[in-house]
Amino acid sequence: MSESGDFHGRFVTLEPISQRHADDLFAALAGADLEDLCRFMADRPTHDREAFAAFVQRRVTSKDRRYYACLPVGGRASGFLSFLRDEPAHRSIEIGDVFFAPPLQRSAAATEAVYLMARHAFETMRYRRLEWKCDRLNAPSYRAALRFGFAFEGVFRQHMLVHGKSRDTAWFSMLDREWPARKAVFERWLDPQNFDRQGQQREALGAMMAKSISGA
Repeated sequence: MSESGDFHGRFVTLEPISQRHADDLFAALAGADLEDLCRFMADRPTHDREAFAAFVQRRVTSKDRRYYACLPVGGRASGFLSFLRDEPAHRSIEIGDVFFAPPLQRSAAATEAVYLMARHAFETMRYRRLEWKCDRLNAPSYRAALRFGFAFEGVFRQHMLVHGKSRDTAWFSMLDREWPARKAVFERWLDPQNFDRQGQQREALGAMMAKSISGA
């Protein structure tokens, strides 16, 4: 994986993850129910500071994934996501191991983080295919994939063993020919005019994306 560097948006900046993000990420998890928040993660964080530093370090030193810490504008690191399954010969890559702490969940910064990753994959790396995968039982991730404009492709049954339990994996994709329309929806949603004075969205991304895909 040769691409690197920061991605800057209106709501969030993505930086290659490092140990300097560990304290902020740890603080963002204070009081969170990690059993509920992280039940679908193969490698889960803990509320133990030393163990959490090791959890971050595994992402810093990963050889097959490229991790980015999510820093909301005016705030501190409160999540991360990664590029994985990079296949340059086929110009295909996946966004995965997405982890948003409670302060980042369901925020404009979280949505923009995915948009910045997708834009980089299609416009800088010039890839043909972007993937998203999740446990079939992970309803929030499943809904997020559709909200972000990924197309459901099917379920790989008994695809993995995670913590000794069988996992069926739902596969989603977005293609380069679909990206211009998906990008336009993301940018309409991220436009300041789509937010009121309290920062609440006027129109939901999922509704906008569904209209665009259906041609309504």
